[in-house]
Amino acid sequence: MATLKTNTLTGTSTAGSIAVTGEGNSTTTNLQQGLAKAWFNMDCTGTPSYRDSLNCSTLTDGGTGIMTHNFTNNMGNATYALSGAAGGTSGGWADSLAHFWQDEPDTTSSSKIGLTYNTSAADTDRHTGSYHGDLA
Repeated sequence: MATLKTNTLTGTSTAGSIAVTGEGNSTTTNLQQGLAKAWFNMDCTGTPSYRDSLNCSTLTDGGTGIMTHNFTNNMGNATYALSGAAGGTSGGWADSLAHFWQDEPDTTSSSKIGLTYNTSAADTDRHTGSYHGDLA
């Protein structure tokens, strides 16, 4: 088996586009489209904070159960996707981590989310998520 070591990958026909052959060798996927453009691991108890993150510059507390992620690098449009899990305090699990909090649409520079526990807004301690879409 050969080992490839590099610091930069560049497509030959389009610099920012690299196709990867999928399982079964019959389809390809675009490498850049499959990468998370931002992700977070946060604690919302007390003063909300990131334990770790990528492309999330600051976390804004909008009240109980309402957090806004401000991106370091803007997304290309506001139709990106969030997937994640919300966890509760002391071993319990939250009901949900909701995208598009109260029908307020995302922007290219931030995403507002809602957190609930036992169907009520809550600031609990274990929340993780990732954003997929295009960067500006």
